[in-house]
Amino acid sequence: MKTKRMAGVAASILAGSLVLAACGSSGDGSETATGGAATGGAASGGIITANSNEPQNPLIPTNTNEVGGGKILDLVFEGLVYYDAEGAVHNGVAESIETDDSQTYTIKIKEGLTFTDGTPVTSSSFVDAWNQGALLSNGHLSSYFFEPIEGFSYDEDSELTGLEVVDDTTFTVKLKQPEADFPLRLGYSAFFPLPEAAFEDPDAFGENPIGNGPYKLDGEGAWEHNVGIDLVPNEDYQGDRTPQNGGISLKFYETQDAAYSDLLAGNLDVIDAIPDSAFGSFEDELGDRAINQPSAVFQSFTIHTELEHFAGEEGQLRRQAISHAINREEITDAIFQGTRTPAQDFTSPVIDGWSGDIPGNEVLQYDPEKAKELWAEADAISPWDGTFTLAYNTDGGHQAWVDATMNSIRNTLGIEAEGNPYALFADLRKDVTDRKMTGAFRTGWQADYPGLGNFLGPLYGTGAGSNDGDYSNPEFDALLAEAATADSVEASSEIYNKAQEILFKDLPAIPLWYSNVTGGSADTVDNVEFGWNSVPIYHEITKAE
Repeated sequence: MKTKRMAGVAASILAGSLVLAACGSSGDGSETATGGAATGGAASGGIITANSNEPQNPLIPTNTNEVGGGKILDLVFEGLVYYDAEGAVHNGVAESIETDDSQTYTIKIKEGLTFTDGTPVTSSSFVDAWNQGALLSNGHLSSYFFEPIEGFSYDEDSELTGLEVVDDTTFTVKLKQPEADFPLRLGYSAFFPLPEAAFEDPDAFGENPIGNGPYKLDGEGAWEHNVGIDLVPNEDYQGDRTPQNGGISLKFYETQDAAYSDLLAGNLDVIDAIPDSAFGSFEDELGDRAINQPSAVFQSFTIHTELEHFAGEEGQLRRQAISHAINREEITDAIFQGTRTPAQDFTSPVIDGWSGDIPGNEVLQYDPEKAKELWAEADAISPWDGTFTLAYNTDGGHQAWVDATMNSIRNTLGIEAEGNPYALFADLRKDVTDRKMTGAFRTGWQADYPGLGNFLGPLYGTGAGSNDGDYSNPEFDALLAEAATADSVEASSEIYNKAQEILFKDLPAIPLWYSNVTGGSADTVDNVEFGWNSVPIYHEITKAE
């Protein structure tokens, strides 16, 4: 059988077709993406200041699944591949990724690459890191991403037997079944390499990670918890994402309003989240420096499968009632003023294969009478008592929509409903991860890679690391597995959308809306562009010294 050569990454059936439709194509229409090794060296220019939030955990790639930590890891590390602003795939560390059956992949990495401690990036840097992330006893949040590899187990500690080091620049990956889009996932942080120092003292490493990307931490103490983190260009970096500035200083804000005020006052260069208080004015205030564009971000709230009144038949009825009780059109118009779109599914319209006509999605329509009817049916099984709560973090600008959503539920169903505020996102995520939530809680998903399956498997697959509600449905899992083995994007998208029909019945999460990326920049910086996943392309931003 002829080998499919993926000099860029994606197999011929995938390349180009998974570029985000809303953002355009990669440009040349070719069937492979390519990446070269640019000349390294320290960049010149001023230091870019940008907003962010305190990461939930120490900065271990396989144990980071939230945006604050993800932003940092994507700057400090480089994976086998990376995604450009439009979501197209390019080689990073990989020289080539080859397969003849979409089940066994041979990966060759570029020679001469190093981590910032001077140690070489080798095949073992990937194999050892993936094994650490996949090991059950380590409990890493992104372990789910290694499930397709032979040897992965949810039941016991098990080595990834599908990984084999051939030599310092070659390793092979054998999957449990053919999965043609496996290379597309390899730009996600779970698949980043690690130096030997990461295994010698993981705790110390998580506080001061040693990467191989375009930036590095600016010495000891660069990460001041709950304040910010300072990154400087990695002078030994040889990839395509060469910094065009003197560094990135990410400031951790308690509120988006504070960050936006700093932007207007000239104390912040770039912001990637406009507070709801400024939705009606920011485009006028920032002019052509304002950003308001579609992105691969989905917003929802989750109700744990074992929460009282929300399990079994009663729970299914109540979940559907609550969904029908939310006036998404009114909330997105009044609160978000054109920066959000009511959800029609569990993914994102900017991803190829998206459909707004999935059977069962009528449960997302505001229908007060249907909501009351379903709630009454649930009360006949077990009468409702108490208050329906929705936990959210106030440092993310969520209070206005939470209040509006709770008002909609309260007025429609005639029950007590209120928000449950957390001051910090990290604190909310800790209680979610530790399964301490006693009500519903805010959730959402910023895509790791541009594919429909990324919005489904990690959040709702049995045992998945971001399955915060511990949802499990064997029929849904079977469809995920079937979609993963499909031989084309079109075929897999049809199966993923069929799997969503099950989600619309069970509603493990209540879809709310799709987010535009709303942001902007001060006149202190140039070349500000936001990517397909709503994150600024930091390395391209320029600033005078």
